[in-house]
Amino acid sequence: MKHKETKLAECLPMAADRPRERLLAMGPGALTDAELLALIIGSGTVGATALDLARALLKDNGSHFRGVAALQPEGLQRYRGIGTARAVNILAALEIGKRYALVPEDRKGPIRESGDAYRLLKPALALLEHEEFWVMYLNNANRVLYSGQLSKGGLTGTLVDVRLILKRALELGAVGLILAHNHPSGKLRPSKADQNLTRKVFKAAATMDIRVLDHLICSDAGYFSFADEQML
Repeated sequence: MKHKETKLAECLPMAADRPRERLLAMGPGALTDAELLALIIGSGTVGATALDLARALLKDNGSHFRGVAALQPEGLQRYRGIGTARAVNILAALEIGKRYALVPEDRKGPIRESGDAYRLLKPALALLEHEEFWVMYLNNANRVLYSGQLSKGGLTGTLVDVRLILKRALELGAVGLILAHNHPSGKLRPSKADQNLTRKVFKAAATMDIRVLDHLICSDAGYFSFADEQML
């Protein structure tokens, strides 16, 4: 009997390969990125544990969650053991993390300067490999009512519908807007198209007594502010 118990113990995974038990014992902060991802994946496949799959995903995609999040469901499903359901779970979990990072620590704190807006928008825009256009809607005390993506494009641009910007502003009762987008190239200087769009939104919003307070171009290294450069 003792011999059988020893054999059984040898067949059990080591504690380091049991992320669920480690989380319960030590908290989520003690887990590695691969262990957290393994918990989302849930179970492995023949010849590979969930932790093996997680390590492979991270290794192949820059060793960080941003690289994994950039994969479409089809890209995730190229990995053996990851089907549609698991791909959806992974992308949903990473999106939750991104949105959590966008929530202000103090919702009552107003946006006082361009840097305040950039710190809130950076997690969403800084390292994208495609261009996205976001709008931050503010009340009359410059507190954030809502911040979200308006459009998503390719490597060189994205289409922006001014009517959708203003429609959302009216729905929220916003009196101020901060426009924002990223340049995947990393260059922060605004293009002619960026300047034309800013003027177009500024004029259209003014007819409804809504102020465009700034337009930010974001990257991981920093940002460009139309307001700071007196281009509004």
